[in-house]
Amino acid sequence: MEWRVPSPSQIPAKNDRRSSERFALVVPVALRWLAASGELLQCEGEAAEGNAQGGFVKIPTSIPPGTEVQLQNVLTGEAIRARVVRERLSKEGVFEGLGVAFLTAAPGFWGLTFRLKKATAELRGLEQEIKSGGIHPLVLRDFRDAVDYIRKTAWAVQEWQERQVRQHDTATVLPLLTAERIRRTTELSNMILKDLADQQITAETAGLVELLRAIEILQARLTSSLTARQSTQR
Repeated sequence: MEWRVPSPSQIPAKNDRRSSERFALVVPVALRWLAASGELLQCEGEAAEGNAQGGFVKIPTSIPPGTEVQLQNVLTGEAIRARVVRERLSKEGVFEGLGVAFLTAAPGFWGLTFRLKKATAELRGLEQEIKSGGIHPLVLRDFRDAVDYIRKTAWAVQEWQERQVRQHDTATVLPLLTAERIRRTTELSNMILKDLADQQITAETAGLVELLRAIEILQARLTSSLTARQSTQR
């Protein structure tokens, strides 16, 4: 990487605007840069926001705006050239971190968490467009339910990765996924009951036999599990 000391013309104007939406992140990063003295410096921190053009990183030391840095995603090992565009201070004037802009757009640099958040945001936007497109209410309902399920599953993946980064317990994420599957199954069952009442489902509807068998097995297992639980509580 070619290191450069910033000149006044390289320091971005204060009215620079982000070209796309930023998303909250938890991504460990490492920075390397050349000080005005020529000394090669480095530090580690954490990206808290990001998009395809850059992001906000929390680091322990300030770097002058305009400085070119090498920014590395510690999770993936990928490194990219970026430039410091501004520093962020708290209301009390305490340094919090830096805004950085990639020299070349990099939609995949921040990794899986960023891509999931971007995808779910796009799905929400698509849902809003579908609402105004004259789509049948039943089709819209199914789409909305599917988006909601994807969003919650994506959140679980993000939560798992963030807990790994912060060395927190990841085991508590699995019960949340199980609870979501139970909620989703209950919701789908109620929807099927409504479809039966509205005669949207008939004896000729494909998959009914397989559905009935699955429900019978599920009912037997649930009954056994709940019965055993009640016995231990006595």
